[in-house]
Amino acid sequence: MRAIHFKHLRVAVILTALVGSLLNAPSAQALFLEVPGTQWGHIYAGTNPVTTTTPRPKSAVGVAKSTFNVTYNNFPDWAKKEVQAAVDVWSTNFSSSVVISVDASWGRSSSWGILGSARPVNFFSSFAGAPDQSLWYTSALANALAGKDLDKANPDIIIQVNSNGGWNTRGDGMPSQREYDLRSVFLHEIAHGLGFLSNDAYDTNFGVASLDQPTPYDAYAQTIDGKRLADLPTPSNELAQALTAPLFWSGANAIKANGGVKPKLYTPLRYEPGSSTSHLDEATFSKSGLDSVMTPNLDPGEIFAEPGPLLLAMIEDMRSKPPIGIATGLPLVPRNVQAFTADSSALITFDPPVNLRTAQVSEYIIKNLKTGVEKSALSSPVVVSGLKNGVSYTFTVVAKNTLGLSEAATTKATIPQAGWKSTVLDDGADGKSVASATFNGKPAIAYTDTKSGDLKLATFDGKVWKKVTVDGAGGTSGRTSHSINSPVSLCVNGSGTKQLLHIFYSDATDKDLRYATYNGKSFVFEVVDGDGPVVNNYEDSKRVRTSSDVSVTNACVATANGVQVFYRDESQGILLGAVKTGTNPWVYELVDGDRKTDGRSTGDVGFHLQAIFDGSKTYVVYDSVVTLNQKKEISSGAVRIAIRAGSDSTAWSYQSFDISTDDASIFGYDVAIARVSGDVMVTWLATSITSFPKPNQIRWAMLSAPLAISKSTTENFGTPGAYLSIDGKTIVFNCQERLCALDTSKAVAGQSAIRLVRSSQGVEPTQSAWVTVNKVKYLLATVNNKLALLKP
Repeated sequence: MRAIHFKHLRVAVILTALVGSLLNAPSAQALFLEVPGTQWGHIYAGTNPVTTTTPRPKSAVGVAKSTFNVTYNNFPDWAKKEVQAAVDVWSTNFSSSVVISVDASWGRSSSWGILGSARPVNFFSSFAGAPDQSLWYTSALANALAGKDLDKANPDIIIQVNSNGGWNTRGDGMPSQREYDLRSVFLHEIAHGLGFLSNDAYDTNFGVASLDQPTPYDAYAQTIDGKRLADLPTPSNELAQALTAPLFWSGANAIKANGGVKPKLYTPLRYEPGSSTSHLDEATFSKSGLDSVMTPNLDPGEIFAEPGPLLLAMIEDMRSKPPIGIATGLPLVPRNVQAFTADSSALITFDPPVNLRTAQVSEYIIKNLKTGVEKSALSSPVVVSGLKNGVSYTFTVVAKNTLGLSEAATTKATIPQAGWKSTVLDDGADGKSVASATFNGKPAIAYTDTKSGDLKLATFDGKVWKKVTVDGAGGTSGRTSHSINSPVSLCVNGSGTKQLLHIFYSDATDKDLRYATYNGKSFVFEVVDGDGPVVNNYEDSKRVRTSSDVSVTNACVATANGVQVFYRDESQGILLGAVKTGTNPWVYELVDGDRKTDGRSTGDVGFHLQAIFDGSKTYVVYDSVVTLNQKKEISSGAVRIAIRAGSDSTAWSYQSFDISTDDASIFGYDVAIARVSGDVMVTWLATSITSFPKPNQIRWAMLSAPLAISKSTTENFGTPGAYLSIDGKTIVFNCQERLCALDTSKAVAGQSAIRLVRSSQGVEPTQSAWVTVNKVKYLLATVNNKLALLKP
């Protein structure tokens, strides 16, 4: 089953085909776009021997600004030491809060003369933190700018080294005139992986070049008359001619580092794949000492000790928005202009004009047609404040460049409304993941804090909230010193005031499923799964601990006899379970994703899941990716539920809640479940082919009538998204990175059913949970990066 490993369904979707048609104007509403990296940056063996008379100087020991994690494939021990030395240098020169993962291979090169090659695994665009939403950033640089790992399933950089390179194997930093220095090669190739790379492609047969996903490198590369490489027509002869004519770097930092002169790039008259454009000019910089690192050739005997000031300045340039290029016409009208409801404000979103790259839009002007007030912005979205709740407003959006204005695009009317009232519960924690339960007759809340990496527990004694750190702070008794950034689940068993609270979570490093119990006074810790010696293959009927990544999702239920926890095996795309009764050891099981018999599925399951226990049966609801098309896009998915009484692994029964129709074909993105008056209610998100990859509707149904599916769209509030929470009547969901609530009874009655919960946008989707305090029901969620309680 597992020849293909699917990525998270939360719109970290590879939009290979979609990007082909939208390369000039990425969508303003997608969380981010991702395409695989295919262009390599090489370094060739030069033929001009250099005499090295003194060993390489030791690099100054600086404070590490980033962490590189290198996976070595077939490297001899001496080579690993050289690579690590280069990595250590880069870790003190490249800033990133996200670990940079490098996959390095040692083997024969298919092309004579190549010492090493590197490429980014992916390029990302339109992510939060991107200096220019129209450009494509390498994995490592995108993660650094976003402040999070945009693709946890893959490495960031791939580097290949020619094992027949004629290397200096002594590690003395003094290669002879017939030897090449591996450390220097890695200093060079890591730079390619970090973003020193053009994404152009050149067809030598037809003299045509293309640049479908321009990088910041391409935006800073200019022709002699000032045109940006990123703005030239693609595919075209004009672009091909530019790639074999002089090109210069236009970034301010690099110009300053080069003595006030634009650095010249390597563009020989005959295009050289892997060398042209993506290097400094050989003739200009090969003898420039520290600044010769990024020339296309490394001569025998030549060594580098540092990246050099020019290379570092060019990397720093790419962390900023490049200056606009030369406009070749007026902007066309902005696309998909929308106005969404907000509190005393409106959220305006739009996609850039189709001719974004050639028009060189400098700003957008949003006009309130009721008041005549205008507001300028560089990109979408835009918040227009100072409005009155309950009053209807309409807006126009125009694009502006140096030549003038586009035609205006007009939004539909929107009516601002007040959000829910909030009370801060913990002003020192952002509550990225939250879960709630009733423990010893009082509310209990478990939540994570991104800043500290801790998992916390808040319990209410009837008057005040008492907060303690559960894990993430290190220490003894099974605690971890690693950050906790996973989903959290809570469940309770026992009676009266002698209950036991069960907490499940994962850490960011080991990817294990961790478990803490709390009796009201003290905690006990253990690892449930993920710390096994090997991966427990899905075909193996004997279920034991696995070494897979089991940190993606988890959900638990507790009964009088024990506790059950369910979680995704990220390495194999299956849904696992573990059961503990009394003091007995954990019993492991495979719940779904392994076969098509017995009602099971071979889909990639459990990206999102929740579970409940109704006193007699356990219900686990989860999503599943069923098929991919030839372009590796998700083409069908399902929302499934597994049900059983007791804890026997053979007692499960299964059903799918939804099937593909004309108006919805892909289901999942998130799921939620709740008990409702002796029944079970399930809710999920769905998308149609026309709205893919964004969900465009919320669906729900009762387990007693699974075919009676209700649905609601969210046009006035924005794209619905994870995370979902439900109390049996109200579904809370993310709406354009805010929070909204859907009253299902009003929706079924055909009434206005959606209300704004939180107007401020978050950088990431917000989790929420319901909690009852002194008989009053609240929603627990993040407001302005502080954990808060909200109610209408």
